Amino acid sequence: MKLDTLVDDIYGQLGKLFEGEAFNLSDEDLDMTASRIKDSLLAWARPSERNSEFSLRMSNVGRPARQLWYEQNIPTESTTPHPSLQIKFLYGHILEEILLMLVRAAGHNVTDEQKEITVKGVKGHIDCKIDGEVVDVKTASKFAFNKFREGRLAEDDPFGYMSQLAGYEEAEKSSEGGFLVINKESGELCLYRPEELDKPAINQQIQTVKKALKLATPPPRCYESVPEGKKGNMKLHRNCNYCAYKFECYKDANNGTGLRVFKYSSGPTYLTHVEVAPRVEEVV
Repeated sequence: MKLDTLVDDIYGQLGKLFEGEAFNLSDEDLDMTASRIKDSLLAWARPSERNSEFSLRMSNVGRPARQLWYEQNIPTESTTPHPSLQIKFLYGHILEEILLMLVRAAGHNVTDEQKEITVKGVKGHIDCKIDGEVVDVKTASKFAFNKFREGRLAEDDPFGYMSQLAGYEEAEKSSEGGFLVINKESGELCLYRPEELDKPAINQQIQTVKKALKLATPPPRCYESVPEGKKGNMKLHRNCNYCAYKFECYKDANNGTGLRVFKYSSGPTYLTHVEVAPRVEEVV
């Protein structure tokens, strides 16, 4: 089987269900998938204590250096997310297991699941190899899914997925892998295999990040502010909105008073410069 036909092969198997044919699911695949979903449920239901100390990992090495510097040097106070986030985590794990079941049922070879790798002292765990190539399995919203499907991930990759893939491939000495992604809203699938030139030079990137983490002061900001409306106001780049360090990062905004937060109908907007105060409630 060839990796480039993976999605078509899965769809081909699924399409037979509409024709009244049985899905190609062996007892072995059924038992394996059920066992792994059980393991995912148990791991989710019984979270182990995690080391709170910062460490550079393949899963975060591609994130902006300033964000990593803050995470290492200025730990934030932990906050309790909304309980619904736990449901999101749970079905994300289950969807990934179901997706790998579909890969196997379509006749493709899945190996090296959760294999530990190390590149220049940075550790990580690959999701799997499919037909001998490194594949990272992702569940995504419609917005994120379209970035993979349209090949735009390299242009907007705040979580460092491209670096993660590059690191895994460097460790495995391969170069034809990619991302198998499921749209968790529609069930659509895509296989995105980035061009080699779109992937970061991971060895150099790791060295650059390690140097940045040794600096006495934070590296340059990850993203520049962007205009809010046409009256001269400026706001955070959307990739900064959910960063735990945005208030620390922009404490010099608005002439030293810090970020100003306004309650728009679409949600809070963080202004780095206020030329004209918006006619909405300001969150104090």
